[in-house]
Amino acid sequence: MSFGQPEGYDERARPRVLRGRGRLRAVGVAVCLVLGLGLIGGAATGSWLVGDSAAAGSGDAFAAAAEMWHGVPVDQLFPPTVEGQGAGPGGADRTWTRIAVAPDSGCKDAFDPLLRKALAPVGCRRLLRATYTDATQSYVTTVGLLFTKADAAGMTALDTRFGKEKLGDRSDLMPRTYAAKNTVAAAFGRKQRASWAVSVLTDAPVVAFAVSGWADGRGVDEPEPAEKAMASDATTDIAQAGLGHEAQGLADRIERGFRKTVSSATEKPS
Repeated sequence: MSFGQPEGYDERARPRVLRGRGRLRAVGVAVCLVLGLGLIGGAATGSWLVGDSAAAGSGDAFAAAAEMWHGVPVDQLFPPTVEGQGAGPGGADRTWTRIAVAPDSGCKDAFDPLLRKALAPVGCRRLLRATYTDATQSYVTTVGLLFTKADAAGMTALDTRFGKEKLGDRSDLMPRTYAAKNTVAAAFGRKQRASWAVSVLTDAPVVAFAVSGWADGRGVDEPEPAEKAMASDATTDIAQAGLGHEAQGLADRIERGFRKTVSSATEKPS
């Protein structure tokens, strides 16, 4: 009666090298390695493609935003009436009515010298502005959208600088007004500027801003940035009148509307 030899031993029960099996194992390892690298590579490629697609989408939106100044009706950028729920002092509602739209223009003489210098790195493609008044016609506010020539990196750099150096809080960097003739804003000049807000967008080549004042043309000796005038413990005439809320509230609504317009223009059907 004989038994088959155990695998791995010769007829004298001595260990033997399993060359065939070793080759099979080597081949198996190689196959697994190739498959593994293939899966990893595929996953990496897939991730890269997804990232590239997302980046492209973001780039498309940025590029689309740059063209909004001439491709979107003025009533969409600066609606005739803007509702500001909770935008006033103490969460009071606000309603702003547009009284004038400035002709679209370049930036020559549109900003005070220091603000023009601060904005110079991003360039000026076009400037759009409109002036609004509140429901009681006690206050007037000019809101604007500066379309720059910068790319995303340039806008991010400007936003970082505004934040680090607190440029938005400096009264010598206030935006100028648009004092339309034969309106309640006719006397709304440089000396009537009371409060302001500036927002540098990083997902679009745009700087949004607003500057507010009294409609009766009174001068202001010490303007206050909107953030300071909106503080709960602020007691100045500007703060008590809610002019910080006028500037910030209207700037926010115009900016939101602009973002919505860009989003709608770049949405792809599912």
